[in-house]
Amino acid sequence: MNDKSTWTVVVTDFNYPNLSIEEEELSRWGAQVVPAQCSTPEQVLAAGTEADALMSQYAPITADVIRGLGRCKALGRYGIGVDNIDVQAATDAGVAVVNVPSYCEDEVADHTLALILAWARKIPHYAVETRHGVWDWKTGRPIRRIQGQTLGLLGFGKIARHVAQRAKAFGLRSIAHDPYLPSHVFTEAGVEPVGFEDLLAQSDFLSIHVPLTDATRRLIDARALAGMKPTACIVNTSRGGVIDEAALLAALQEGRLAGACVDVTDPEPPRPDNPLLNMPQVLVSPHVAWYSEESQVDLRRKLAHDIGRALHGLLPTGLVNKSLAHRFHPA
Repeated sequence: MNDKSTWTVVVTDFNYPNLSIEEEELSRWGAQVVPAQCSTPEQVLAAGTEADALMSQYAPITADVIRGLGRCKALGRYGIGVDNIDVQAATDAGVAVVNVPSYCEDEVADHTLALILAWARKIPHYAVETRHGVWDWKTGRPIRRIQGQTLGLLGFGKIARHVAQRAKAFGLRSIAHDPYLPSHVFTEAGVEPVGFEDLLAQSDFLSIHVPLTDATRRLIDARALAGMKPTACIVNTSRGGVIDEAALLAALQEGRLAGACVDVTDPEPPRPDNPLLNMPQVLVSPHVAWYSEESQVDLRRKLAHDIGRALHGLLPTGLVNKSLAHRFHPA
């Protein structure tokens, strides 16, 4: 264990009222927290030059930034995705990248089902109509029975499995595509594994649960959307970049897709003139699926704890660049 008496951890950006949770946790590891509010690589580099670790929400941590961080041993990301960090550059520099792989599974699963139910039962439409004095169930026609419809899950990690479990209560049939998992994972969850094309063709609701990588960026493009039912709805609570937004807009405008429910966009926030924001068949929420008061505390405490472990040479639970695991003690 490293015997350094005081570590410096720079929080590059945050939208919390304060950093009391981080300060409390990191003080146990002999580290002081330095707040910043960076939005550009240049600002991150200026704030973090003397830092032993960085913790980031959205600030870009590019290859140039990483090369300029002479003392940095760990880069922490508030969340599961690490698309604002150049992981390969960090790995090349021997810098650990740490995320929080487990903190909001229930919240995201709940939000996914909430979007599906709200869209299928046209709750936002009726809420607006009744607010304006229209008391008429016929204005929302047609509405289809949810029971018996097919929920397709793109990616079948922990969140998707929680979604499938909840979907059973509503009588939805769940299918999933995830080429990285063995067949028994699907069998144990009572979900049918299918190929990508079959997932698109069969889904009444297509729910996306994959990280944003080179392989998944714009995976849902014009070709993929053309393989879906015209009555289908696509739901995205993962990353906006997984969907080609221009192709999605065209499919909706041309009636080749019935609807979309998105908690994430590309970019974020969306531009005020983005047509998706004003389409009645589209529900948009502001990247809030992860949030509850409890999950926010879990997120902040777990990341701070893992950064403390990394600084002391202990293996972080959320180590992303696992090729560096040999540099840490497992205890």
